Amino acid sequence: MAEIKEILESAAAIAKGMRVTLKEMFSPTVTEIYPDEPPRFQERYRGRHVLERDENGLEKCVACFLCAAACPANCIYIEAAENTDEVRISGAERYAKVYNIDYSRCIFCGYCVEACPTDAITHGHEFELASYNTSSLIYRKEQLLRPWPAAKTAAQPAASAAAD
Repeated sequence: MAEIKEILESAAAIAKGMRVTLKEMFSPTVTEIYPDEPPRFQERYRGRHVLERDENGLEKCVACFLCAAACPANCIYIEAAENTDEVRISGAERYAKVYNIDYSRCIFCGYCVEACPTDAITHGHEFELASYNTSSLIYRKEQLLRPWPAAKTAAQPAASAAAD
């Protein structure tokens, strides 16, 4: 009698699974029209990092190295330089002369964003980072920086030329 009960329970489980399968088989498919329409992201999505600027167009990064220290994957490399009175790159005494993120190592954990005291680094919504060449996955400061505000575009060439 116990064997018949086990067989009936197994058959019921198989029937339930087949019902779900058949229901999904005949329901309409929902797909994203990816290349034609941009995908919709949640606000908390962690995409490629963005180095922010302040309201004057200066870089927010003060080269404090807290993001690099907080990174468990050790994918952030920073070199600091001093601001001068003639050339101001950031609002503080120092700025990041070199700021690299190696996306072949980054795990998008968000610790760098949490550690930043000036909110200089945030997660953007760019997600197309795939590459066949790992050397192209090292993003430099120029690739990560938010573009200049429209009011400051005339000052951009002078400041970037002086920084080099």
